[in-house]
Amino acid sequence: MNAPDTSLAAHLASDAPGPAVGRSHIHESARAQVAGRVHYIDDLPEVRGTLYAAPICSPVAHGTLHGVDASAALALPGVRTVVLASDVPGDPILAAFAHDEPIFARDTVQFRGQVVGLVVADSVMLARRAARLVRLDITPLPAVLTVEQALAAQSFVLPPVHVRRGNAQAALQAAPHRLDGTLEVGGQEHFYLEGQIAYALPLEQRQWHIYSSTQHPGEVQHWVAHALGIDNHAVRVECRRMGGGFGGKETQAGHLAVWAAVAAHKTGHPVKLRLDRDEDFVITGKRHPFAYRYTVGFDDRGRILGLQLQMAANCGFSADLSGPVADRAVFHADNAYFLSDVEISSYRCKTNTQSHTAFRGFGGPQGVIVIEAILGDIARRLGLDAQDVRLHNLYGTDAASGRNVTHYQMQVEDNILHELMPTLEQRADYRARQQAIAAWNARQPVLKRGLAITPVKFGISFTATLFNQAGALVHVYTDGSVQVNHGGTEMGQGLHTKVAQIVADELGVPLHRVLVTASDTSKVPNASATAASSGTDLNGRAAQFAARNVRDNLASFVCGLDGCGAGAIRFQDGQVISPKKVRAWGDVVKEAYANRIQLWSDGFYRTPKIHYDKTTLTGRPFYYFAYGAACSEVVIDTLTGESRVVRVDILHDVGHSINPALDIGQIEGGFVQGMGWLTTEQLVWTDDGRLATHAPSTYKIPATGDVPEHLRVELWHEANREDNVGGSKAVGEPPFMLAISVYEALRNAVAAARPTEQAAQPVALVAPATAENVLRALGKVQD
Repeated sequence: MNAPDTSLAAHLASDAPGPAVGRSHIHESARAQVAGRVHYIDDLPEVRGTLYAAPICSPVAHGTLHGVDASAALALPGVRTVVLASDVPGDPILAAFAHDEPIFARDTVQFRGQVVGLVVADSVMLARRAARLVRLDITPLPAVLTVEQALAAQSFVLPPVHVRRGNAQAALQAAPHRLDGTLEVGGQEHFYLEGQIAYALPLEQRQWHIYSSTQHPGEVQHWVAHALGIDNHAVRVECRRMGGGFGGKETQAGHLAVWAAVAAHKTGHPVKLRLDRDEDFVITGKRHPFAYRYTVGFDDRGRILGLQLQMAANCGFSADLSGPVADRAVFHADNAYFLSDVEISSYRCKTNTQSHTAFRGFGGPQGVIVIEAILGDIARRLGLDAQDVRLHNLYGTDAASGRNVTHYQMQVEDNILHELMPTLEQRADYRARQQAIAAWNARQPVLKRGLAITPVKFGISFTATLFNQAGALVHVYTDGSVQVNHGGTEMGQGLHTKVAQIVADELGVPLHRVLVTASDTSKVPNASATAASSGTDLNGRAAQFAARNVRDNLASFVCGLDGCGAGAIRFQDGQVISPKKVRAWGDVVKEAYANRIQLWSDGFYRTPKIHYDKTTLTGRPFYYFAYGAACSEVVIDTLTGESRVVRVDILHDVGHSINPALDIGQIEGGFVQGMGWLTTEQLVWTDDGRLATHAPSTYKIPATGDVPEHLRVELWHEANREDNVGGSKAVGEPPFMLAISVYEALRNAVAAARPTEQAAQPVALVAPATAENVLRALGKVQD
């Protein structure tokens, strides 16, 4: 059977008439961005009298704060004031759900880099220079810096969570084979191109306008109002676009906005606060590092019979989003595999480091990687191909299999991996390449190759059910142009482009007639964060419903003119077509306005079917699953530990793609970002709690030279089986976990370099697999 051509080139859209959805239209800001004509917050014209703030940061990881000496800073001409905890007019604790994080440090400091206050000055550089002159009187206290120390001290930001099904202990005792292991996976810096920034403008009558580079304007609005002691309606938060977010601007953009607003409240002037790259590294949280211990029992084919798994997340000094992140890691500890008897313990460890936060995948990658590592080691123990072991463990395709219910009691009703994984195996020529790699490794003493296929099954929805809702506004103007506003935010992923495509098709107008405007809390209130890969699912559907309401108004109007039923009216290619007459869209709009027909509407959507008991971690937290698989080949140098990814083949499920170019770009970008997490992006804290990797000179994200020459992405052909907008599926986060195939391929390469008597032993490769960690796994570096 010939596979459909789902490559990017096959989807390049023309300007010919036809539906906008399903075609590769360029990103709505692409041309302007390339020309340097788009505005980020630091590009906006500044209001007269604007001042600039810089943070005063703790130089110790944990200690008692006795006082702040700002005299040297205040002596500099142009320095206006210093802002401390005592200057917060409202609640001095941030309005985060755990209510455990002070706006500014007060009696204690809890990590090296914690913001104690701000210096406000007439220029950016003066504020930063003055901030370095402030002296803090701190008595150091013992610091907890690692997961192991936190577990020993029972130091947690939230209580541990335990999820059980069946009898794992009994299943382990009865299993023909058992394996014990550990795994360590590091964190990851978001490294967005636009750093954290906020611009706070005090307005008349205690009202505020906040420009924030945020994934969650509604939360910024709430946090600022809470800190200033005013109502939410007095705070307007606006975000036209971000220069990247990746989860790092879901909650932590709110800190900048609150700090800037408190400074503006004290001075009576607008205040801008932008962290430089080093400050951003040191102050903001990362992806949660995880440590694991497991015991697994399995049969002769490698099928898991029982699993005991301990997951310990390094959360930093406050809860932030650690609870739901760790929950999602628990939900995804199965990845694509049925676990009949399982016991998972999740520990949310409090350490004296930055408060770690959301990052693309939101705990999912930390769940998926451990089960993939376990299956890789099972295959090694049994001398089997890991692809076969993975296929044996997949969820069933229906209830009759008895293997389609997750450990959190959700039925897996849309499993396509039994077809998708063998399809990728065939297209990537996996079996023949495995034989060729084995032959290569047998004759090459230094360079060793590894190959692996790993799947992804990723749940789509916020696990907190209340966030699965969205609103939108659609305005049709008398010239026929259309303006859309919705609660989602644009961070480069193309959300506004997809929403515009959906609205254009709903109204039957060319895409260029639709404009999506800045995210704005004064237009769509109480919007959820643009996160959990649900931006298009939620906001696209809400905008579609809003556009449908306008369309229905126009259809009823035309029916009145032509004496036909509303269902007989079609909107297509800029025309309104009835059984009696074809009219231009613009003419219908003008005539409808003259007859006082409403040409704007709101739309609201809430995700159906989902429910979730957060006390037991059971229910249906996800509307559907997105699937995919990647086949990655790597080579390692056993003398230096260096590695390279030489080939990647991906087959990924986005349902019926709304915009194939954007989706393929997200798959490529997500994969490469995941590859960075697992190969080069190593965060290092010193023994005194200092983040040593705090700049591009010491922290290595993937560059163009790291991308494999062969990176082939194909899209799965099947529509979403659930009634999602356009038959599509979410694409932001699931592809990130495809990069776990690189990690497994690296472990296979390490195994190939070991003596024959060690062939069945687990490969203890710490992630990221830096050259040092590869050498350590090879036994050439001692701790």
